[in-house]
Amino acid sequence: MASKIKVDQIQTADGTGTIALQNQLSGMTGASMPAGAIIQTVNRTFNTQLITTSTSYVDTDCYVDITPTSTSSKILIQGSVSGYSATTGVSAYYKVFRGSTELTVLQRHEDALLFNVAPSELDSPSSTSSIRYMIKMKSQNGNSIGVNVGSTGILVAMEIAG
Repeated sequence: MASKIKVDQIQTADGTGTIALQNQLSGMTGASMPAGAIIQTVNRTFNTQLITTSTSYVDTDCYVDITPTSTSSKILIQGSVSGYSATTGVSAYYKVFRGSTELTVLQRHEDALLFNVAPSELDSPSSTSSIRYMIKMKSQNGNSIGVNVGSTGILVAMEIAG
């Protein structure tokens, strides 16, 4: 059972005044927050290493789930994961997906064996259902690429009032 504290006023520390509280937060919900306010933040860390030679986007363990409170909310996805390419001169593609919907190509690397992949994506999903944002990856030409090789990654999803 939820607890309630009922007071009409709070006295200041020095006893010289009071603070009235009538209806200051009454009815405040995530959906009623002003535009631009951060309603909720969800984060997930992961360290599952995955290496693939697929030339089609494959799932990784790099995901975060969030359930928006309003259809007008925007979701800001940010994070950091390690990318890997076994061969210099071979592109590794990383992309953020909302469910099966492709958002933006994150990075394409041709000259580094290990590198940072840092997504920053502002999405307008128009939904109040649970949403999974995931980094997927693919190889340019079938050479080995990977994610989370020797490190831990993080993804953060922030719901921003629209």
